[in-house]
Amino acid sequence: MSGTSSATLHIERSGPGDVVARVTLSRPDVHNAFDATLIAELRTAFMGFDREEPTRLRAVVLAGAGPSFCAGADLGWMRAALALDTEGNEQDAMAMADMYEAIDTCPVPVIARVQGAALGGGMGLLAVADLVIAESGARFGFTETRLGILPSVISPFVVAKIGESQARALFPGGRRFDATRASRIGLVHEIVEGEDALDAAVDAAVADVLAGGPTATRAAKSIIREIRGLGHGSAKWHTARVIARQRTSEEAQEGFHAFSEKRRPAWAPDRD
Repeated sequence: MSGTSSATLHIERSGPGDVVARVTLSRPDVHNAFDATLIAELRTAFMGFDREEPTRLRAVVLAGAGPSFCAGADLGWMRAALALDTEGNEQDAMAMADMYEAIDTCPVPVIARVQGAALGGGMGLLAVADLVIAESGARFGFTETRLGILPSVISPFVVAKIGESQARALFPGGRRFDATRASRIGLVHEIVEGEDALDAAVDAAVADVLAGGPTATRAAKSIIREIRGLGHGSAKWHTARVIARQRTSEEAQEGFHAFSEKRRPAWAPDRD
């Protein structure tokens, strides 16, 4: 197991061959609220993941230290933004948009571990995660309008996740809501009772990812983005080409042979 730490972000590698990256927001005293440093470090971390080979990185867990997952933007950072002109605010917002895009395009599944609160910009993190597991007491909200601003930068990712109807219902009012509603609208995928169960559910989700072939898992995530917006004919040909390439890969040959021989494939970790 290996890791790196800064004042705002902790990254730990675990699993067989350190193929699982656990990225933890480390500003618990402010409920892991965003500032310029945390935004830059998250973007850098996920851009680094993009360069790792399929056998080197297979899953990312995104978590928050302390009582909350992420309570949105740091008030001090927001206060400083008030002194910027429009151009300065655009640059500030683009830095945040680039961070979300880096997470959204991470080549491996991103599993969000949510406790306490996910508010404002923290909701954007849930929108760009592939699987969101939340403790039952967690609270959620697009709370920006209560501060006189709006959920703008996160909106492309959120609308893609929960749909226009739910966004229209939730964006303007800024009301907080519970995990049950978050699950009903598709923001949260699994709800558990207590943090021990939360850790167990995250571990089980990671195990599911590691059970799949490294390149197949990446391709399965990638194809969702690739077919977005394609017409029927284009999607038909693209998906046929993708599966044809995968079927002829060494990984697919190993997977089919392992299944036939009733054994674990070479990429699957030994069971404890």
